[in-house]
Amino acid sequence: MAHHVLDMPIDAERARTLRVGDTVTLRRTLFGIRDATLIHMFDKGRAARLDLNGHAVIHTAPNVHRVEKSPEAPVGYTPFCIGTTTSMRMERFTRKLMEREGVRLIVGKGGMGPETLAAFQDLGGAYLAIVGGAAALETTWIEQIEDVDMDDLHPESLWQFRIRDFGPLLVGMDAHGGSLYAKVQADVAARRDAVLASIGASE
Repeated sequence: MAHHVLDMPIDAERARTLRVGDTVTLRRTLFGIRDATLIHMFDKGRAARLDLNGHAVIHTAPNVHRVEKSPEAPVGYTPFCIGTTTSMRMERFTRKLMEREGVRLIVGKGGMGPETLAAFQDLGGAYLAIVGGAAALETTWIEQIEDVDMDDLHPESLWQFRIRDFGPLLVGMDAHGGSLYAKVQADVAARRDAVLASIGASE
């Protein structure tokens, strides 16, 4: 297993070097996105002002403080608690995010499904898993909220974070068909079948 330090943005070729079980640390820029953001972008045809090409997005609706604008808070927000939400319900947007916006990496918890895995294979991307409940630590990796778009959706705005050594994150899905989540599901199903067989039961 390898550790990758990625100065964002990256291209598809670099994304394809990531393999399930590797770890990743992100640097420079990370974008926050969530259900409402994606619905407005793709179901309602709303164009994003921020350039996501080659970047990573994290599934989040962050807890932030509104403050006076300053060099430290250029858009009037400072990070307070930036946690990660469950990714699976945003499955239908992965290919669109990659094809239209150029997103390469998704950071979240709980994994995603076969549509996302196919998009990673076709377009060059990966899913980076973060431990649930680690929001306090995660927030220390964010130096500044550099920009925000679609802020009428607050807190499900489109956030641009400046980050410092964001990670390590675990590669849970890769561009080669690898998925820790699919493997776990297969293992669980096999064990369940074995238990049912051992007691002479069936579904």
